[in-house]
Amino acid sequence: MAKELQIRKKSEVSTWQRVKKYKWIYLMLLPALLYFIFFRVTAIVGMKLAFYDYKIVGENTFVGMKYFKMLFETPSFLNILKNTLLISSIKIFLLFPFPVIFALLLNEVGRSRFGKFVQVISYMPHFLSWVIIAGIWIDAFSQGGVVSSLMGMFGIEYKNLMVNKNAIIPILTGSEMWRSVGWDSIIYLSAILGISKELYDAAAIDGAGRWKMVKHIILPALAIPMVTVLILNVGFIMSAGLDQILNFSNDAVLSRIDIIDTYVYRIGLVNTQYSFATAASLFKGIIGTVLILATDFISKRLTGKGAW
Repeated sequence: MAKELQIRKKSEVSTWQRVKKYKWIYLMLLPALLYFIFFRVTAIVGMKLAFYDYKIVGENTFVGMKYFKMLFETPSFLNILKNTLLISSIKIFLLFPFPVIFALLLNEVGRSRFGKFVQVISYMPHFLSWVIIAGIWIDAFSQGGVVSSLMGMFGIEYKNLMVNKNAIIPILTGSEMWRSVGWDSIIYLSAILGISKELYDAAAIDGAGRWKMVKHIILPALAIPMVTVLILNVGFIMSAGLDQILNFSNDAVLSRIDIIDTYVYRIGLVNTQYSFATAASLFKGIIGTVLILATDFISKRLTGKGAW
């Protein structure tokens, strides 16, 4: 017993020593921690509204699963769910390899001026709001835009892609790639730069070429970051990008890109059906949590690596 207490005290001391040693790093984490406490954790408490008939004035009445039944019986629910899963799956799985490939290319370029220039240019779109990005893409692909003018110079007839149901999802995918590939490559580039130079030297002595170094040294080093990012992204499969969809949507393409978040926005903020909107949000959150845990479990079984 005395030995257990001694070990526990030693662990507590070492923990506080670690906090004291890296106090400035922990201090930098404080704003993010406060953000999640006030805007994420406190929001969980408000999820109880999904089971009540919420009234701004007066007493809230407990209604159980009423709003969940309403959600599942909504005629457009299946179409909204299908759109959400389709758009999210494209963003998560189809775009997943591109940041990895981009990080590998940046590593090959090295720390040259050209490499630094490419990095800066590729990171910049991440700091633009979707309002600005949507404005750029709409101006480019609308009738009379840049693409329309260029095609007109060659006598090619152009149809407005922004009101084309078959083109809107590729446009969403392209704009998401343009905005996120550079920024998302940072974590992979950091992992690559963390590889010991001795491994490269040993591989070179053994006669390994550049491709074999990538295959046997770099890609294994990227395995854990890739698995972690994939697992965390799967948790957001029910969030297809509210800001992006709102700025790219119009009446002509709404049926193709109407997702759960835009539906919640309409019934919650526009129609003031707060309990109904909360039920839809809670449904989305539960599915996301289950998918994170399931993906982590499958990853550990198949690769031995997981997020936790």
